[in-house]
Amino acid sequence: MKKTETESFGLHISPSVLAADFGNLNKDIATIEPFVDSFHVDIMDGHYVPNLSFGPPVAKWIKTSLPLEFHLMVDNPNQYYWAAKDAGATKIFVHADLLFDNLGALELIHELGMQAGIVVNPDMPLEDIEFMLPKADEVLFMCVYPGFGGQTFMPEVLHKVKACRELFPDMVISVDGGINASTGVYARAAGANKLIAGTYIFGAKDREAAIKLMRI
Repeated sequence: MKKTETESFGLHISPSVLAADFGNLNKDIATIEPFVDSFHVDIMDGHYVPNLSFGPPVAKWIKTSLPLEFHLMVDNPNQYYWAAKDAGATKIFVHADLLFDNLGALELIHELGMQAGIVVNPDMPLEDIEFMLPKADEVLFMCVYPGFGGQTFMPEVLHKVKACRELFPDMVISVDGGINASTGVYARAAGANKLIAGTYIFGAKDREAAIKLMRI
């Protein structure tokens, strides 16, 4: 049975496969699958962010029994929804500044049978996206500027996490960027109940131990 947020609502951990060994992607994923709740797949087009990763046709080969969540860092996210669904996505994250037809995009993702998440970049005010949150399944606050793994955590983002938790006490609130066992403590204290980490997990000598530290 697949795990869901509600089964570990106190804390959900989703490793970013951007930090995995692309030459041994499924092998890398298998080493941590028993200890996490989902996998976070960063799709980058080299335009919205200055980096390329891989697209849905490659992500389709990821083998896991856990939910696959696609984070679309692309100029035209609406062109990726169907391909992401075909690749096995259970949830799609779209950056708020790219949601030109805000509520319509979320409704379309839902109509395709997937959950919809909204991504908030470090410099975007919470007020700009408040009206969308009742229609979203999750809000993801970036604690770095998106595009590359291994960046330094920006603690100034946490005031938005705290404010969002006060406004939406039942919301799934995730954080991504520079997340490890230490920064995760601050994020959780601010109200995050989901941590997305790549370099910290896949770069650890003992990955199981690293993940357990995040849950303390």
